[in-house]
This record gives sequence, C-alpha cells and structure tokens, in this order.
Amino acid sequence: MPPLTLAYIGDSVFDLYVRTKYVLGCSKNAGALHSMSIRLVNARAQAEFAHRWMERFTEAEADIFRRGRNAKSPSPPKNMSIADYKHATALEAVIGYLFLTGQTGRIDEILGTLDFEV
Repeated sequence: MPPLTLAYIGDSVFDLYVRTKYVLGCSKNAGALHSMSIRLVNARAQAEFAHRWMERFTEAEADIFRRGRNAKSPSPPKNMSIADYKHATALEAVIGYLFLTGQTGRIDEILGTLDFEV
C-alpha cells in the first residue's frame, strides 16, 4: 500500500487515540479537550515523537517509516518545516500500517508513551 495512503489512515488513528485518551482521562469541555489534543496532534509534536521512537521501531516499521518520510506529498506544508512534515507523515504511515494489519497492541505500546498532560 502506498505510504501516503497509510499516513492518511494513520493520521485518523493518531487523532482518535489522543482524543480518546483525553476524553477518558479528564472531564473538561470540548474546547479545552481540543486545545489539549492539538498540542500532540500537529506535525512538530509528531516529528519530535517520531525521533524518540525511530530506534525502537521493528524492521518492518522502520521500512514503512522510511517510505513515508520519502514519499512525495502533493502539497507542501504551509506553517511548518518540510522536515517536520515528512517525519510526521512517516509516523502516521507506521500507525496506519499497524492499524490496517491489526496490530493495535503495538499502537498502544507506541502511542501510550505520548506525554498526556491533563
């Protein structure tokens, strides 16, 4: 499957994971929950997180990550660096790959290390 297709689904899985953690972890209104989640669901934060995980990816995950990072995007990012955008896309591709192959435990293992502040 093309890496940008994996990133497309991975973006949704990443966002849903973060939103679910916050909804189940605190009792704030939707606006506050949104403000909390966008701190983690943006290219810069995802790129930083990806750098912390790169050495811990399995061989298959590292291959997907490389393919996602090197994929040609149809439109360049507007308010972020190209490097952050590419690393975020690569992380999303890995998450999409794990989701589509039914490896939800591995998604929990990876995304469970995000710094959730409540």
